[in-house]
Amino acid sequence: MIELLYLAASSFLLICVALFIALVFNGIERKLVARMQARIGPPIIQPFIDIKKLFMKENIVPDSAIPWLFNSMPAVALASSLIVLLYIPFGGMPALLQNYGDLVLVLYVLLLPSLALAIGAFASGSSFASIGAQREVVLMMSYEFVLSVVAISLAWLFSLHCPQANAFAFSTITSRPAWFMVGGAGFLGLILLFISSLAVVPAKAGKLPADIGEAKTEIAEGVLVEYSGRNLALLYMAQAVRVLAFTSLIVALFLPWNLSSLIAIPGQLSMLADFLFFLVKVFMVMFASSIFVSAVTARLKVDQAARFYIIVVFLLSLLGLLLIGIDMLM
Repeated sequence: MIELLYLAASSFLLICVALFIALVFNGIERKLVARMQARIGPPIIQPFIDIKKLFMKENIVPDSAIPWLFNSMPAVALASSLIVLLYIPFGGMPALLQNYGDLVLVLYVLLLPSLALAIGAFASGSSFASIGAQREVVLMMSYEFVLSVVAISLAWLFSLHCPQANAFAFSTITSRPAWFMVGGAGFLGLILLFISSLAVVPAKAGKLPADIGEAKTEIAEGVLVEYSGRNLALLYMAQAVRVLAFTSLIVALFLPWNLSSLIAIPGQLSMLADFLFFLVKVFMVMFASSIFVSAVTARLKVDQAARFYIIVVFLLSLLGLLLIGIDMLM
């Protein structure tokens, strides 16, 4: 019973901290993108202001909507985004639920926010939202192939080097960085897998050049067009947390080092240093894959985005898998 209470309290604390960090990062992102585009931009606390304002506004449900489905999907999107953080190492510490789920489960749960967003849009009864939902589903099917190849490649690598352990478990993946298990060809393969994972971030985050599900100038916010008040606030938070969760997953898979393992840090300071170091890694991944890209690129068309992920990024990840296989045979 005590262990269950401790797990519940730890999960609640982690969720609160992660939600705060996700909104701060979102504010920093908006500020940086504005600066890179020669604009002043909003203050960093703007996401908190927006969410507070939305919670104070009326929650409108369209007459043509399916009310229970329309209203429940924002909560599902936020909850599933937050739950992911309980299964992956966050802040340089082992995952709270590492004994109850692995990489396969995390990839499935990461599908839920996008799926919930599409279902909620379909349930709204709006033609603009339905078009956005169709685009969201097409995009989701395009990049999931890439994530599957990345997961299989890393699991294959760890299954050979750690045959007694669960190759999909994060405790196995973070115990020994994959970069130290391969030779030249495998190292190049891991780089290609890392690049492929970074390419998926804009699609997962709903950012340029892959924000085709919203496309403000084309379909008037698309999947979000009928949402307002509390529901819209939940979706904004879900989007921010989803970016944090996915970039944290990339860090766990490819950059699992802790600062305390690289330099000697005394006592409790090591935990704080590892946590801050983890946030730096997550933000650098976020900047390289989402913030900078969204500031300098234009939106892709639906067919362009699908071809990019199915042909270019998917083949890049397959090449990474092939190079790892060649390295294992050498």
